[in-house]
Amino acid sequence: MSAIDGAAAVRPAADEELAGLAEVEKASEAPFIEAGMVLPAEYMQADTLRKCAIVLVAPGPTGAPVGFAAVDIVDGAAHLTQLSVDAAYGRQGIGRGLLAAVIGWARRGGLPAVTLTTFRDVPWNGPFYRRYGFVDLDEAELTPGLREARAHEVAADLDQYAPRCAMRRALRAS
Repeated sequence: MSAIDGAAAVRPAADEELAGLAEVEKASEAPFIEAGMVLPAEYMQADTLRKCAIVLVAPGPTGAPVGFAAVDIVDGAAHLTQLSVDAAYGRQGIGRGLLAAVIGWARRGGLPAVTLTTFRDVPWNGPFYRRYGFVDLDEAELTPGLREARAHEVAADLDQYAPRCAMRRALRAS
């Protein structure tokens, strides 16, 4: 078994599920709110999700998604644009399963890495990704697309809550 397991139930999102993922994203914010971080209400809409390279969902007990991962291709790497799990289903391995599915998808596609941007020190953000092989990138290591992503975050004032960073996990062909 790999360092990340639990991806078996994760599957590509059906088109009719995309509209409901904004609610999953909103429900994933409870831990941030409890930590005093009121994030901008820019939830991923179905039209935006349709433009992603892939959207993966983790179904809950009723079969409806309780978590999702939206992935784009940025500068030749898979870029995890959003990973959200409804806080009511947190700490059950759903985020880990989604991350494993993203890494597997990127590896099967022959992509060299998975990148993302996140809060550097928030426990369920930067430290979570570091446990699964992601490393922080310094400013000199940022690709043009990651610079653009960080510029968008700065413009949205996300760094007011906690420092953010870009991260990368290199992939080996399997």
